Amino acid sequence: MRYRKRKELRFDRKHRKHINLKWIPEVFGWVFQIVLVCLCAFVFVWYFGHQISNIGESMNPVIRNGDVVLVNRIVYDASTPKRGDIIVFKPKGNENLHSYIKRIIGLPGESVEIRDGEIYINNRKLDEKYETTAIADAGIASEKIVLGGDEYFVLGDNRESSEDSRMADIGNVKRSEIEGKVWFILSPKDRFGLLGK
Repeated sequence: MRYRKRKELRFDRKHRKHINLKWIPEVFGWVFQIVLVCLCAFVFVWYFGHQISNIGESMNPVIRNGDVVLVNRIVYDASTPKRGDIIVFKPKGNENLHSYIKRIIGLPGESVEIRDGEIYINNRKLDEKYETTAIADAGIASEKIVLGGDEYFVLGDNRESSEDSRMADIGNVKRSEIEGKVWFILSPKDRFGLLGK
């Protein structure tokens, strides 16, 4: 005679739930990717996507009144500003003033003078490759200006309607006052694109 073992009901036993931990690395991978994308977007916007609205006609025809431009704020951490660069700066470092957009003409250590409507750098006539208007008023540059080791001489391309280094209240622009280099026109739509010289 065979006896079958009775299955006893045991109410004190707890059913163990098995947690599948295989999904944890995948979740961490997704979280890492999302954080990385957000960080890259923040860095891109902070350093390359700073927006400035241009006020006035001083940079016609390259940048017009009301154009919204993007400023590269990291470029001058890796290199020095160059002649012909279009920069954004605060005159005399005054944070209460709007940002100015002008073109670099004179570099640190150079002498700048405007005679008979022509620009002379270290007594040599400057040959400009971009469109400008004639200089009727030389301002303080009618006499030779020698730039310091961290100073730049800037002009607007529309020299008939530009407040720039020719004016004593703006004068030479120090390196510390430069916010960055203009590289892109964001609006209006018909001018959207990389900034040409």
